[in-house]
Formats: sequence, C-alpha cells, structure tokens
Amino acid sequence: MTQPTDIRRERALRPRVLDLFSCAGGAAKGYERSGFEVDGCDIADRPNYPFPYHRGDALEYLAHLIITGEIRRYTVVHASPPCQAGCTLTVGTNASQGWGGTHVDLVAPTRDLLDRTGLPYVIEQPNGRAKIRKDLSLCGEMFGLGVLRHRNFELGGWTTERPAHPKHRGYVRGHRHGIYRHGPYVAPYGSGGGKATVPEMQEAMGIDWTDVRKELTEAIPPAYSEFIGRAFLASRTLGVAA
Repeated sequence: MTQPTDIRRERALRPRVLDLFSCAGGAAKGYERSGFEVDGCDIADRPNYPFPYHRGDALEYLAHLIITGEIRRYTVVHASPPCQAGCTLTVGTNASQGWGGTHVDLVAPTRDLLDRTGLPYVIEQPNGRAKIRKDLSLCGEMFGLGVLRHRNFELGGWTTERPAHPKHRGYVRGHRHGIYRHGPYVAPYGSGGGKATVPEMQEAMGIDWTDVRKELTEAIPPAYSEFIGRAFLASRTLGVAA
C-alpha cells in the first residue's frame, strides 16, 4: 500500500497533473511538455489518449480520489467539463435557429469537488456564457498557430499574469453568414463550408497522435496547457498564490 510519505516523495520528484474530461489529450500533451507526469480520466473510450487514464465518470472518479486520499498524488488538477451548455455556438446561432437540444452544465459541480481537493486547479471553457472566472484567456495567435480557438481558464489556488491578446492577422477561412472568406486560420470544427480537413486540423493545432475528427474538434492546442503548466511551475517557485 502506498503511504502518504511515498506520495509526497513522488510529487517532489516530478509534478503530476490529473486531467479530467480528458478527451484525446490536447491539454495533457501540453502539460507533459512543460514537465508534468499526466493521468487522464474520461467517460468515453479514448484509445488515442497518450498517457495512462481511467475510463469512467470524471466527477465520480474525483470524489473517489478525495475519499481515499489518493488525490494527494497530484500537484494540480485540470478539468475541461462539457462546454456545450454555455458555448458561443449553443447560446448564439443554434439558439436563434432553434437547433440542438439541452446540455448539462457540469462547471459548478466540478468546481465544488476541485475546491474539496485542497489542490490548485484549472477549469477550461470556450468563449460563451460558461460561469467561470476568466483568469486567463488564450488564443492560437499568441502561439503562432493556424487556429484561433479562444479558451478561458479559471485558476483555483494560484495565479499568473494574463498575456496580451495580439491582433488577429485576418479571417478564419470558410463560409460565415453566406460569405466565403480566405484567411490565415482554419476552422477546426464541423465538416463543409471550407472548414479544415483532418490533416489541416492536426497541423494547425499541433496534434499528431489522433486523426479522429471529433477528438480534434474538442481538443485544445497543447501550446495552451504547456503555457499554463510552465506558468504554474513558475508560480510555485516564486511562491505566488491566488
């Protein structure tokens, strides 16, 4: 049986992140590049996930880790709960056209459990009406990527400086409101209307371990979480808290 002293020793050797709602591992790969060991958890089968992962309900698994004390194995927790309820497409175009169904908002219960861990954490959501603090907002242009993919992050128990949002270099390629535009970015979602092909999505986001369109559509570029991972480790070195 692993003892608390063994867990502390393991954490001291190399920081470890728990990646909840992990999908195919866009966030996970960035954390690994910034120096973390990574464990994932997703309710779906994810054969392309590049690290060890637990298949099951993320919140049930997190509650189990808290109850058993195994959560102490981790340095920080990253969570990307389902975002359809508050994303721009759902509350904008889809709502105005009467498209789509109802979506479960798991942000609040996720935050409640994360607070119970006593660990620093990151909650990721897209632009829209998701009820999170926008402590950090990242865009592909900040990293020279071929996508914009704006994402917001709530930081629990730690903080870092917000990078400036650079001016976009042009349009996202494809049809929008009946007009086709050329641009330096591709649309990594859907299929048609000039949206990105799978190889274009892989190149634009820096993801080469999955070629499943749905997984690419849901992923964040690893550059985002690599930035966050490095910022977190720097905050620990400098003793910066929220």
